Amino acid sequence: MKTIYTNGNIYTMNSDEPVVQSIVAQDGRIVDMGTNENMNLQWGRNETNIIDLEGKTVIPGLIDSHLHISSVGINSQELDLTGVKSKDALLKAIKEKAISLQPGEWILGRGWDENIFPDKQIPTIQELDHVAPFSPLYLPRICGHASLVNSRAFTLSGYHSEITIPYGGTVVLDPSTKRPTGLLLETASTIITSHIPKKSFSQLKHALKTALHDAVSLGLTGIHTNDPNYLGGAFQTYKLFDELVNKEGIGPRSNLLIDYDYLEELIALGMYAGYGNNKVMIGAIKLFADGALGGRTALLSRPYEDATNNSGNAMYENEELYHIFKDIRKNDMPVAVHTIGDQALINVLDNLDQFQPAKIRDRLIHVSVLNEELIGRLKTPHRIADVQPKFVSSDYPWITERLGEERANYSYPFKKLLQAGVWCAGGSDAPIEPLNPLLGIHAAVTRRKKGETHNGYNEHERLSMYEAIQLFTLGGAYATNEEKEKGTLEIGKLCDMTVLSRNPFIMEDADELLNTNAEMTVIGGELKYRRG
Repeated sequence: MKTIYTNGNIYTMNSDEPVVQSIVAQDGRIVDMGTNENMNLQWGRNETNIIDLEGKTVIPGLIDSHLHISSVGINSQELDLTGVKSKDALLKAIKEKAISLQPGEWILGRGWDENIFPDKQIPTIQELDHVAPFSPLYLPRICGHASLVNSRAFTLSGYHSEITIPYGGTVVLDPSTKRPTGLLLETASTIITSHIPKKSFSQLKHALKTALHDAVSLGLTGIHTNDPNYLGGAFQTYKLFDELVNKEGIGPRSNLLIDYDYLEELIALGMYAGYGNNKVMIGAIKLFADGALGGRTALLSRPYEDATNNSGNAMYENEELYHIFKDIRKNDMPVAVHTIGDQALINVLDNLDQFQPAKIRDRLIHVSVLNEELIGRLKTPHRIADVQPKFVSSDYPWITERLGEERANYSYPFKKLLQAGVWCAGGSDAPIEPLNPLLGIHAAVTRRKKGETHNGYNEHERLSMYEAIQLFTLGGAYATNEEKEKGTLEIGKLCDMTVLSRNPFIMEDADELLNTNAEMTVIGGELKYRRG
């Protein structure tokens, strides 16, 4: 059946026909577009479904280029510490959760951020033991690169002072007692996580289903999501998305980033980058080159301004990184590498430059700390910078304390990247940041937090509304080599659209985005969500 979406204010982001009133969809694709009168005259017969857009603003379907959608769903069932504003409030939340559990049940959750605490102090292991004496506890920081654990968790894991810590990880010790403080950095978390009971398939499916519904309700028609570590490997990840998106019709188009640890499993299954269909597709091979700025584990070329004996953590030695890329390229797969610090990006590019490009673009995720030379090295048709604008409003102003003024001026330099001709895609990294794509667009345009009135952190890096929306539309399509399929509204492309309650292109104040909703979400010409 054909569907006419009519009476809209439709921004195609296609320069040949930038604004239209109506779009006609058939078999998942756009077959025509133009004025209300012409489209109804040519296509408005009895068998045609007509949906009135009521004058609302329509843009190409929003795509989140990097997130962990399963973790969004799982977190909704666990202890959400996002926005907790003090150490005391954090401990209170843990205590209340512990009281609700049977002795021995795990306290799981995430989201704490000491940078918003008045004293910036995290709980000690003694304090964690006091509020949760009978439950093992594992609580990742908001960035996911540090975690809090208590003595019960250490005991269950078999931890001892001579235990081997995976490369790149640290069990933080009290300098006087040489005993654990309860803080783990990077890969050290695996000594705990390997002992946490696994969720059942049905539990995981329920959590994923919840998060996919949420994504569509926020206007997302596509996501690029990294989930095997949460969903039990490559096969089970694909199976869950296939059941929910392909068979049950739930959620946005999903491009699945597969962690390097599961490459052999992927190959054994006969899967590869591009395997699947335009609803569920295997994407790039994901790995971490470093950590995060919040916990000072992002790898910098010179030490942190506020910790002059620390330059961060490399997840791999250079030689090992080379062999990982060689292994991935042997299977003609692209890479998706987490690189926050400048030295991490240097290490990755130095190794990546030794290999021929894969058929699908490599993506460098976050690229938070840059310089002119690194920006130049990103300008190539077979690479894309996968950026998270919401980090700006979350990380400033403390990022300046970490890096100093000079490097802070080259942190999250979105305008410089675009002006240099680097293709960029926009993501949330949810659950680290909220799933709502309009918050990322707002951060890219304003570079400030909600309620702040200044001109933005590094205001010269502010994007126009068009540029910011393009990060989350055409940029997302470029990241997966699908720019001929989606990202703009054109005849022949997939009919993916996001209908907004307000017109972002005529807003006098970009803060209006904070009060803007997705009114409808259209995927493949099908109305998947309508706000009630």
